[in-house]
Amino acid sequence: MVTVLHLITGLATGGAEGMLARLVTRTDRSRFRSVVVSMTDTGTIGPLIAGAGIPVEALGIRRGTVDPSGVMRLVRVLRRYRPDIVQTWLYHADLLGLIVARLGYARHLAWNIRCSDMAGLTLVRAILSRCSAMPERVIINSHAGRRFHEGIGYHPRRWEYIPNGYDTVMLRPDEGARNRLRAALGIDPSATVIGLPARYHPMKDHAGFLAAARQIAADPDAVFVLLGAGIEPANRDLVRAIEAQGLTLRLRLLGERADMSAVYPALDIATLSSAFGEGFPNALGEAMACGVPCVATDSGDAAEIIGPTGIIVPPRDPQALAEGWRRMITLGHEGRRALGLTARARIVENYDLDRVVQRFEALYCDIAETGATPRI
Repeated sequence: MVTVLHLITGLATGGAEGMLARLVTRTDRSRFRSVVVSMTDTGTIGPLIAGAGIPVEALGIRRGTVDPSGVMRLVRVLRRYRPDIVQTWLYHADLLGLIVARLGYARHLAWNIRCSDMAGLTLVRAILSRCSAMPERVIINSHAGRRFHEGIGYHPRRWEYIPNGYDTVMLRPDEGARNRLRAALGIDPSATVIGLPARYHPMKDHAGFLAAARQIAADPDAVFVLLGAGIEPANRDLVRAIEAQGLTLRLRLLGERADMSAVYPALDIATLSSAFGEGFPNALGEAMACGVPCVATDSGDAAEIIGPTGIIVPPRDPQALAEGWRRMITLGHEGRRALGLTARARIVENYDLDRVVQRFEALYCDIAETGATPRI
C-alpha cells in the first residue's frame, strides 16, 4: 500500500482545499492510504475529510509567522505515518516540503501548483523557482499556471498536468432544488438569476461584477446572487459597494454555503469575474456540471474549461461582462437550458472526478516505483 501525505497551507473553504477533499475521499483505500496535514488549522474542510475516515493533522503554525517548532511537529507526523510520497499544496506547503525533504523525511516529493499570476509572495516564489528541480513532479491543474510559473523561472524535472475533477452525480441539474432556493430567497420563478460564487477577495473583482450588474439592472427580471466566504451583510465594504451601485433590492448575499449542489441549479447564468490569479476555477466546473451556462473573464484556464458552451470576456471590463450577460439573456430560458446541458456534457467527458482521481493514482504508483527524491 502506498501512503500519500498531503501537506497544505490551510483547510479553509477554497478551490485547492475542495479538490484535496474530493481526491482523498475518492482515492482507492485498498491501494492507497491518505493523510492530510494542515500547516495552520483544520478550518472548514478538515472536519469533512476527517468525517470520511481520513486522518487529519494540524501543525498550528500562525499565518505570516516563521515557526521552527512547526517543522519539528511535521517531522513527528512524518515519523508516525512514514509516507511514501509527500504531496504539497500551495506555495508555503511547497516550501515546508522542501525543508523536510532536505532533512530526509520525504522519500518522494511532489509539488502541486493551483494558481497562475497570483499577486504577492514574490520572495517565496523566487525561492521555489530556484529549487523547482528538487521535487520528482510539479503537478499543475491549469495550462495558465504552467505558463506563468515557467515565466518566473520554474524548471522542474517533470511537469504533470491533472485538472480539477467534479462529482457529476452529486452536481447535476435539479429543478426541485432550483424552485426551493428561489422560494427561500423570494425570487420569482421567471427571474433571470446571475450568480457569482467567489470568496470576497480582490482577485475575484466583485467591484467589476457590481459595475456590470448596474449596467443591466434596468432589466426588471434580472436578480444577482453573491455567495462565498466574506459575502455577508457584516462585510461593510461590500455592502457600501452594493449601495453605491443602487443594487440593494436586486441582490442577495448568501455567504459561505456547504450545499452548493442545491445552489447552482437556482442560477440561470454563473459568472467568474476574476481579474487575475486563477488557475482552474472550480466554480465554472461546478456550475457547468449542474447544467448552468457561464459567462467568465479570460482568467486562468476559463476559456478552455468553457469551450463553446459559454461566453469569455476580458478581465477588468464591466461593460464586456454586462454585454456577455445580455447575450446569454437573449437566448431565453430554453436556449440557456440547452446550452447548460451541453456544458454539463463537457464536464462529464473531460473533468469527471473518478477519471481525475485515477490519474492521481497512476501518478502515485509511478512516483513510488522510482528512486527517492535526492537531498540537496
